Amino acid sequence: MPKVLVSDKLSATAVQIFRDKGIEVDFEPDLGKDKAALLARIGDYDGLAIRSATKVTEKILDAATNLKVIGRAGIGVDNVDLKAATRKGVIVMNTPFGNAITTAEHAIAMMFAVARQIPAANESTHAGKWEKSRFMGTELTYKTLGLIGAGNIGSIVAKRALGLEMKVVAYDPFLSEERAAKLGVTKVELDELVAQADFITLHVPKTDKTAGMISADVIAKMKDGVRIVNCARGGLVDEEALAEAIKSGKVAGAAFDVFAVEPATDSPLFNLPNVVVTPHLGAATTEAQENVAIQVAEQISDYLLNGAVTNAINMPSITAEEAPILGPFVKLATHIGAFVGQMTEEPIKSISITYDGKVAEMNTKAIGSAAISGVLRAQNPDVNMVSAPVLAEERGIKVSSTTQAKSGVFDSYIKLTVTTDKQERSIAGTVFSDGKPRFIQIKGINIDAEVGRHMLYTTNRDVPGIIGTLGEIMAKHGVNIANFTLGRSDAGANAIALLYLDEALPEATVKDLCETGLFNQVRPLEFDVS
Repeated sequence: MPKVLVSDKLSATAVQIFRDKGIEVDFEPDLGKDKAALLARIGDYDGLAIRSATKVTEKILDAATNLKVIGRAGIGVDNVDLKAATRKGVIVMNTPFGNAITTAEHAIAMMFAVARQIPAANESTHAGKWEKSRFMGTELTYKTLGLIGAGNIGSIVAKRALGLEMKVVAYDPFLSEERAAKLGVTKVELDELVAQADFITLHVPKTDKTAGMISADVIAKMKDGVRIVNCARGGLVDEEALAEAIKSGKVAGAAFDVFAVEPATDSPLFNLPNVVVTPHLGAATTEAQENVAIQVAEQISDYLLNGAVTNAINMPSITAEEAPILGPFVKLATHIGAFVGQMTEEPIKSISITYDGKVAEMNTKAIGSAAISGVLRAQNPDVNMVSAPVLAEERGIKVSSTTQAKSGVFDSYIKLTVTTDKQERSIAGTVFSDGKPRFIQIKGINIDAEVGRHMLYTTNRDVPGIIGTLGEIMAKHGVNIANFTLGRSDAGANAIALLYLDEALPEATVKDLCETGLFNQVRPLEFDVS
């Protein structure tokens, strides 16, 4: 039975979801604040459900010997060391849709607040003053909203802004012209946006590319009197530069829910005129908190029980519907990767994957991750589908893939080619109707071989006596052959044999085979067929 730890405050409904699905769950909402206690306990769990209080550091991940998945009830995963989790092979999920409306509404509310100076007017009136002329505001109607990021939350903000009769321009490298037209926004570059916008709202994640994207130079290009709203992530805006622009009058106001350092007990933006600040309340509604908690419980459960990967940050997603169909091809890809990986001892320069037939229409990103993990696992047993692409990139391995229509007798096949400085190795495989993977080609030689836990691969010239020699030496060492497959390129030319054995091959067997002088290669292979 999988075991999950909930180390932050999560709704009772979400905790019950784990139990209803047959998952053992420990609900300890204050454990995430106790680093030492979390470090001591984390090794017991397959899954970890968190909000923002739990900090999943590299040290925590090193101690998480059984951990397979982390689920964050919310969008941001700043409190998870994503690189360390990926290297460890731990899937990190978030819940990007459960609090989208709530966060978008907060951005609109902040825009109104800074446009009409509502917080300052409220404070003044509570103090018994009646400073009606002091708080002159500006309308939103007919103003231009510059939307930085037009994803899930940004598109909701755009819809609300259009309802307020604002003109919306959007900067988002991933926004197509068709999608922009459907949203009713105009797609522009960042320099165009800041030159036109009366209000700017940010709705992008914090990455190496977006960190500090609103810099002093960008602010200088903005319209005089612009107002800036950030309910996305802290660190997108240079707070020092913005504070100076507010003091100079270049920027008329700002509304921030997020800060470069949180909890934010101090900021260059604090106590400036017409700056509205809130303590990261974007997702802080009863509805949103319940939604993301339920969503993360469902996602973690689906992965641990069914292999479905939803809203993963560091791995291609696999839907619950895809998982049963994709599963056999993921296994096949892992096996053909493992075959080549065990055969390759020199540094790998490139990995090329061809998807032929129906498999080309499937989730090839996930299948490709499995193939890469199979290749690299020969040198590092801890590699999995999550960590493999990152490790390949770190090693300078170029990974490429090709999809093509059915080109042969099989409805689907996958071919993997690995290139080193010395040679190129390739192997192809398919999945039969019974769901079992098969090797169908090695070194360009056609075969039909079942995959077993213990196997022996040999290469030789096509001469008489090979079968007899293999059988005789296996018998001598008490090794039973479960299946035996032969193939050759042409009569008297290159030939291969692939034996499926009932037990691991003793070293003495390999030695005796080599000493016959009949074989160019004798290589025992191991496959995880669990």
